[in-house]
Amino acid sequence: MITETTSHYDHLEQMSVHDLLVNINKEDKTVPLAVERAIPQLEALATQVTARMREGGRLFYIGAGTSGRLGVVDASECPPTYGVPHDLVVGIIAGGDGAIRKAVEFAEDDPNQAWKDLGAYKIEPIDTVVGIAASGRTPYVIGGLQQARAAGCLTGCIVCNPGSAVAAAAQFPVEVVTGPEFVTGSTRMKAGTAQKLALNMLSTTVMIQLGRVRGNKMVDMQLSNIKLQQRAARMVMDETGVSETEAQDLLARFGNVRGAIDNYKK
Repeated sequence: MITETTSHYDHLEQMSVHDLLVNINKEDKTVPLAVERAIPQLEALATQVTARMREGGRLFYIGAGTSGRLGVVDASECPPTYGVPHDLVVGIIAGGDGAIRKAVEFAEDDPNQAWKDLGAYKIEPIDTVVGIAASGRTPYVIGGLQQARAAGCLTGCIVCNPGSAVAAAAQFPVEVVTGPEFVTGSTRMKAGTAQKLALNMLSTTVMIQLGRVRGNKMVDMQLSNIKLQQRAARMVMDETGVSETEAQDLLARFGNVRGAIDNYKK
């Protein structure tokens, strides 16, 4: 349980604001290096997830506390960013959606609840379940992965301790070992940052592999606010050479950047 070991720093309450910020930042700088060491594991998981999703599978994240919230955030950003259905990538947090804002006591301690929560989505063997747990010992996640694997689903995980029970329950574990936290045991810090980076890498890589990016552009993004509408217009202008007014007209007619570009002059 490296994430629970004593911080490299002590007497935090005696530090100045400047020293606190500098030392937190010093610890944070180690996180990308820990993620880099896990790239081979991330590559294996992303490859398997992509293959399943090409066959019609979905991606589910399960987690508790900070880990669960990070999964919900990553899943919720896939539809607006890549134009995919809202049920293609799903984040499930122990204690239900209310736990996103307020911690639910002991919600993570039931090893059978995650499978019950997944059952609401009529999960199938073609689907993938990724457990997220900094400690690697969360019963909610362990039980969910074990039961998902027994049902034939692909299973993966993102954890921040080596040799954990969560990793043992997953076919494709990703272990991002971030070491002791600045505040001892506060895994919302380095471990949470590492999980966010790993989730960014996983979902972005999968979506690119599924054809949801062209060049370096989010051509299927939802035009759900003025900023995104303006971004979409710039993309159409860059690709076609049309004016802003013409780009906006194409977007209004075809609904997204891909459609506007593909149907230009057709």
